[in-house]
Amino acid sequence: MSEAELIERAASLGAQLRERGLMIATVESCTGGLIAAALTEVAGASAWFERGWVTYTNESKRDLVGVSSETLDKHGAVSEQAAREMATGALARSAAQVAVAVTGIAGPTGATPGKPVGTVCFGWAVGAEAVSTVTRLFSGDRAQVRLQAALFAIEGVSRALGSKPSE
Repeated sequence: MSEAELIERAASLGAQLRERGLMIATVESCTGGLIAAALTEVAGASAWFERGWVTYTNESKRDLVGVSSETLDKHGAVSEQAAREMATGALARSAAQVAVAVTGIAGPTGATPGKPVGTVCFGWAVGAEAVSTVTRLFSGDRAQVRLQAALFAIEGVSRALGSKPSE
């Protein structure tokens, strides 16, 4: 897995979005803007990339995209519940019709009981459809976890769009 592969997948996603006339927003924690950077590496991305947030702290998740304090207290920032609220908040706070959210533990520290290093939670929102979420455990060092998570997030958007009719 390389950054070149990530950008190739980003270009493919951009073509899907452009074809459907859709815009995407990203909300990233552990990937630190890597997804937005890959998407905007593609020439012409302004036709389908609306905006992105890096919400690294709980406070920024609450303030910028509306993750509830209750969710953060009950489930933690690294949870499918938080990823769902991050994706929903992105749609509510942008002109995008598609959102992807990522929150996790890239390492080498930060593990908690039940949430080892490499745990990453994802949320994908497409229009008024229900937000889909999943948690994955990636291996490798911090850079590898971040790269794998960014690729998985982009591929998840492509899968979600593949099952939706053209807008």
